[in-house]
Amino acid sequence: MSIKDNILKIKSEIDTKTKLVAVSKTRGNDLILEAYNNNQIDFGENRVQELAKKHEDLPKDIKWHMIGHLQTNKVKYIAKFVTLIHTVDSIKLINEINKRAKNENRIIDCLLQVHIANEEHKFGFKISEISEIIDYTKGKNNIRIRGLMGMATNTKNNQQINQEFQEIKNLYNKIKLPYFDTLSIGMSSDYQIAIKNEGNMIRVGSAIFGARH
Repeated sequence: MSIKDNILKIKSEIDTKTKLVAVSKTRGNDLILEAYNNNQIDFGENRVQELAKKHEDLPKDIKWHMIGHLQTNKVKYIAKFVTLIHTVDSIKLINEINKRAKNENRIIDCLLQVHIANEEHKFGFKISEISEIIDYTKGKNNIRIRGLMGMATNTKNNQQINQEFQEIKNLYNKIKLPYFDTLSIGMSSDYQIAIKNEGNMIRVGSAIFGARH
């Protein structure tokens, strides 16, 4: 199937309130343009250098999402243009994003990354820390917490994935904040489970662009 067909298939499986972020990391500009020319406007990258270069080279109305682990010393390279940072996972990073956003005279939308997977190497706050972190961000005028992001365990056990998405959904539903409207869960292998758990943003790469070589 073509990129166009893949986008149409995924969009037919989600409702209009759910945002599809095409994960374009390691993909060439030609493939991104093909998706863009088929009404895909949101793209996700996981490396700052690649993100900044693609922003420079590609149409300026593309909405760029930072979906990979973000080091504080790299925030300055994307602060001017990034649409949404999905991977806020420390106080230090919150402070840096707020500082860089202030320098650019803008408010940067962010998601708090929650560690829901049964895997130590994944990043994110513990569920028990989120309330305290949200209180902390209320004093920061240039960062706006739009919701939560979570990555399920890399497993074929759909029951486990479902349980992990349920945990973050329950947490999300408890938080009452202005602008708090985004639950970013689900990737190519598990976005259908994410949708059943009220995920309203999915990050899909190989199901759009095909397997990476």
